Amino acid sequence: MIQDQLINEIKQIPGNKLAELYDLIHYFRLGLASEQEVTHAQRPIGLAKGQFQVPASFCEPLPDEILEGFEGKQ
Repeated sequence: MIQDQLINEIKQIPGNKLAELYDLIHYFRLGLASEQEVTHAQRPIGLAKGQFQVPASFCEPLPDEILEGFEGKQ
């Protein structure tokens, strides 16, 4: 069955790449659902409350090498 094949392929993907794969699958599925005109309930606010804390360094300027990457200089 194709689902079993997909699961086997997913098991071979490195853990640090699974979030990207999840995003791809999730948005693909949402696109299919919107094509079928299915309405989705909004997710409740605060589902991850307490699971993440923004580090104090969040508002500090980015290092020059990262800024240059955004500007296409690397």
